[in-house]
Amino acid sequence: MSDTGLPSPWTVRYSRSKKREYFFNPDTKQSIWEEPEGTNHPQLKQYLSEYPVRVRALHILVKHSESRRPASHRSDKITLPKEQAVQELKQLQKRLENGESFEALAKERSDCSSFKRGGDLGWFGKGEMQPTFEKTAFHLKVSQVSDIVESDSGVHLVKRVG
Repeated sequence: MSDTGLPSPWTVRYSRSKKREYFFNPDTKQSIWEEPEGTNHPQLKQYLSEYPVRVRALHILVKHSESRRPASHRSDKITLPKEQAVQELKQLQKRLENGESFEALAKERSDCSSFKRGGDLGWFGKGEMQPTFEKTAFHLKVSQVSDIVESDSGVHLVKRVG
């Protein structure tokens, strides 16, 4: 039995089409929805809380002139230099430290269309977001806010909420 609580060689994966976990045996290529026989359920539950197959996150995106699509609801053509975008996020970090709401700051400043939802991106699994953003979101604990993260879209602050 591995640290996942699953009998060897079973692994847990995430189905994008069904939006839920499933179990996969790489030796037999068998996929099942229910835990395989012999699973230690409490250990699996603990493992999934520490190493989730999907997370829910909020973010504040500040695009800059080097972003892959330098336009947003705020501006048709973003000319802000990258260094200035980073400085804006540093100011937002200070405001967060002083007790302002992440959601309110996302509504005020984020260049992502998720600004309307307070930066809420909903639930996502591995392989659904840009690699640097995804790695950060999956490494945060619930309620934790990241440091500044760079991606092709711009620079972000990420808050894991689920």
